Amino acid sequence: MSVVLTYILIVFGGYVASSESGMGCGPEWPLCNGAVIPVLENETLIEFAHRFIGLLLAILVVTLFLLIKRNKSNNILQSAGNWLISLLTLQILAGAVVVVLDLPTIVITVHLLVAMLFMLVLLWIYRTESLTRMETIVRDTKRVKIIFQLNVLLSLLLLTMGFGAFIKHEYFGLACDWLDCRETPLPVTAPEILQTGHRGLAVISAAYTIFLLFKSYLNNWGQGLKKRLLLAAAVVVIQILSGIFTIITNISIPWAVVHLAIGTALFMIIADTRLIMGLTITRITRNTWRGDKGQPINKL
Repeated sequence: MSVVLTYILIVFGGYVASSESGMGCGPEWPLCNGAVIPVLENETLIEFAHRFIGLLLAILVVTLFLLIKRNKSNNILQSAGNWLISLLTLQILAGAVVVVLDLPTIVITVHLLVAMLFMLVLLWIYRTESLTRMETIVRDTKRVKIIFQLNVLLSLLLLTMGFGAFIKHEYFGLACDWLDCRETPLPVTAPEILQTGHRGLAVISAAYTIFLLFKSYLNNWGQGLKKRLLLAAAVVVIQILSGIFTIITNISIPWAVVHLAIGTALFMIIADTRLIMGLTITRITRNTWRGDKGQPINKL
């Protein structure tokens, strides 16, 4: 439930930004236009709805954190819980600063990136709890290399999203057309260079995703991993198309929100795949040296 609500909150935050409703409650936090519950209309309704969803998520996460702390036998969950509450605190503070300082671009960008890391930790907790039994996706000798490659892809996606958020809130989104930079084929001004940088990162991320997909089939990484990378490759192609339509429609609100929604979904797919690989290694490492009665067992 927390994962779904976080996804909704991230995408709805994109709608808040695209509809320019970020100051719908004025430069106040946690109050909204001087009230706990303001007059709900226009930008105020949109911004207040975003805050309300955030409040619901915070309540769920604090409850989850307390449940994790009761289960002191699982060190991985304990670490994930500590990261979760730390990122929640940072995200709340960043959200407050965004409003009080009248939407500074850097803080908004950090706000989005922290939200993505927060999502990553929630998936970490979910997978730690759900992976009681895990099929062997690939041979052990390949796992570390695959995890490194997935880490690279996750980093590329975070950079791409960070660049996208910065460009959007600096109103550089239309500095270039979808194929060239309007007057010149190559970027010249700072906005054009930043916009082109975002596109370059998007292309590199897409190419790397497709590269990993082909590599998974060539090296027989296992059906589970191949299916996930196939899904990621399909989503990344759709994401590029949504980016093109976002520019063609002069960054219309629906396409801008769809672009963020697909990008977030792509990040979740890759993050979840990375977590499965890492948690599987952790379980294999433990089981390699200690059986049910504390005796060594054969390697998988």
